Amino acid sequence: MLLLTTVLGILVLIALISYVRLHPFLAFLLVSLGVGLALGMPPTVIMESIQQGIGSTVGSIMGIIALGAMLGKLVAQSGAAQRIAVNMMAVVGTRHVRWAFLVTGFIVGLPLFYSVGFLLLAPLVITVAYRYKLPALYIGLPMLASLSVTQGYLPPHPAPLAVMKQFNADLGRTLFYGILVSVPAILVSGALFGATLKRYTTLPNQAFIAPELRPDQMPSGAVSFLTVLLPILLIGLSTVLSPLLPDGSVGKQTLLFVGEPTVSMLISVLVAVFTLGIQRGRPMAEVTTLLADAIREVAMLLLIFGGAGALKQVLTDGGVSQSIADLMRDSSLHPYVLGWGMAAIIRVCVGSSTVSGITTAGFVAPLLRVSGVEPNLMVLSIGAGSMMFSHVNDTGFWLFREYFQLSMADTLKTWSVMETLVSVTGLAGVMALSTLVG
Repeated sequence: MLLLTTVLGILVLIALISYVRLHPFLAFLLVSLGVGLALGMPPTVIMESIQQGIGSTVGSIMGIIALGAMLGKLVAQSGAAQRIAVNMMAVVGTRHVRWAFLVTGFIVGLPLFYSVGFLLLAPLVITVAYRYKLPALYIGLPMLASLSVTQGYLPPHPAPLAVMKQFNADLGRTLFYGILVSVPAILVSGALFGATLKRYTTLPNQAFIAPELRPDQMPSGAVSFLTVLLPILLIGLSTVLSPLLPDGSVGKQTLLFVGEPTVSMLISVLVAVFTLGIQRGRPMAEVTTLLADAIREVAMLLLIFGGAGALKQVLTDGGVSQSIADLMRDSSLHPYVLGWGMAAIIRVCVGSSTVSGITTAGFVAPLLRVSGVEPNLMVLSIGAGSMMFSHVNDTGFWLFREYFQLSMADTLKTWSVMETLVSVTGLAGVMALSTLVG
C-alpha cells in the first residue's frame, strides 16, 4: 500500500506539472499533503515534515547554488568562459570536445559535490555550444555522467562515505574499485548514450551567455582558469592535506574550514569579484548588479528544490523507505543485487541518493557479515543503486532542466535515462569485478 501510494503520488505530480501546467513548487506542496494523508500521517506531522524537508534541502544547498550562480555569472559576463572555451577548443577541437568535458567532469567531480561541479561546468558547456553552434546536450551529457558517477560511487561524497563507514570498508580499496567501475559506467551513460542526443537542439538557458568579446576585452587564460578552478583547488587541498595534520591543530581546522564547499565558493566569488570585475575596470555597483541578477535567475529553482525536499521528507517520515527495506530484507537475490535493488527502489520513490544509500546500508550490514561478500564492492553496488532513474522528486532533475531548458518529457528521456544507465552499468561493473576479488 505504501509503494502504491508513492507511485500514485509521483504520477499525480508529473500530471500537475506537465499537463495542468501548475507551478512545480505548488504541485510539490499539494502532492506532499495528499501523499502524507494517504500514508495515514496526522496533518500536524505532515506540515512538520514539509517544513523540515524544505528547510533541510534548501538550507543545505542554497549557499552553494547562490554562490555558484554568482560565480557563473561573473565568469560568463567577464569573458572568462569565452576565453576558456577558445583555449580548450584550440587544443581539442570540435571533434573531441565531448571527451574533454567527460574527463573534466570526472576530475572536477572527485573533490566537489555534484551541484558545485554542475554550476561550475554547465556555463562552460553552454558557452561552447553557443559559440561553436553545437548541441549543448550532446556535448554536455558526458560531463554530467562523470559528475553523477563520482557523486554516487566514490567517497568522500556523502552517501558512499557514510555507507563505507557503516561497513568498515577500506577507503583506498573502495576508491580503487570505484574508479574501475566508474570508467565503463561513464563511457556507457555519457559517451555512448550522449552520442545519440544530437537531435536535441533546444537552446539552453541564455542567462549564462554573454555578448561575444574581442580578445583584448577578455581576461587572460591564466586568470580565467584560476578563477574557475579555485573552488576545486581549495577543496582538493583540504581533502589531501587535512588527514596529514594532527587532529585539533590550527592548520587542520583551517584547511577543513576553507575546504567546506560553501566557504570555498564564497572565497572564489570574492576573488572573481576582483579578478573578473574590479581588475577589469568594472565599478563595484555594476558587479553587484550582476550578482543580484544571478540570484534572480536561480531563485525559482530554489523553491522547486524546497518542494522536492518536502516530498522526500514526507515519504521518509511516512515509512516508505523503511517499508521497502523490510520488503526486500528476506530476498534470495545475490547480496550485491539485493543491495543495489533496495537502494534503487528507495531512490526512485524518495528521490534522495543519500537517504537511499544510508537506509539500504542499515539493512544490508547484517547480511554483509553473514554472506562474507566484499564490503568495498557492496558500497559500490549500493551507490550504483542510489543513482537509479532520477525524476521529478530529485533536485538534480530540476537543475538539469533549468539549465538546458528541456520539456518534462525530454528531461525524462535524457537525464533520467542517463542516470538509469549510470546505475545499471555500475551494478554490472560490480558483478564483473566480484568474479576477480570475491
